[in-house]
Amino acid sequence: MTTLSVTTWSLEQTAPTDLRPAAVPEGDVRVVRSEVPSPEFSRFLYASVGGDIRWTDRLGWTYARWQEHLERPGVETWVAYDRGTPAGYVELEAQDEGVVEILYFGLLPAFRGRRIGGHLLSYGVARAWDLADRRPEVKPTTRVWLHTCSKDGEHALDNYLRRGFRLFDTTVEDEPEVATPGPWPGAYSA
Repeated sequence: MTTLSVTTWSLEQTAPTDLRPAAVPEGDVRVVRSEVPSPEFSRFLYASVGGDIRWTDRLGWTYARWQEHLERPGVETWVAYDRGTPAGYVELEAQDEGVVEILYFGLLPAFRGRRIGGHLLSYGVARAWDLADRRPEVKPTTRVWLHTCSKDGEHALDNYLRRGFRLFDTTVEDEPEVATPGPWPGAYSA
C-alpha cells in the first residue's frame, strides 16, 4: 500500500470581529439551515463534496449513526443553494466551554471557482459565532476553529486565512493512499 504525506493546518478565530466576510456572489445564491436532521441528505452532501478529495471517515456510518450525530445539541448544517441546487455546505458542532468547530465545509465540484465558497464560509462562521442565539442549551461562542489539510481543495487554506482565521498548529503525517470514492464508486478518476 502506498502512503501520502498529508499536512494538516489547525486554524481559529477568538472573537466575532476576527471574521472578514467575503463578498456575496452574484445571482441567486442562498444559504439555508437544514433544520430537519436527515441522514440521507447529510450523507449526500458529505459524499458529493468530499468524494474527489478523499473524505472517507463517514462513508461507513450507518443510518443510525448519522441520525445520532445530527440530533446532537449544537450540531447544525448550513447549505448553499445556487438557483435551487445544493452547491455546498458547512457543518458546525458546539463543543465544551463555548467552542464551535467547523467539522466540514466545501462545495460540490461543479460549483467550485464561482465565488460561492468564500460567501458560504463567511456565512457559516457568522452562524458559529451566534450559535447560542438559536441553541440556548449551548454556551455563547468564545472560539471558532477548524482544520484543513493538503488533500482539501487547492484554495481551502487561503480561503480560511482571508476570512480571518489564524494558524495555531501544523502537523505532517503519512496516511494510506485511498482512491477518491466520489459520491458513488467510480465517479471521479484519480
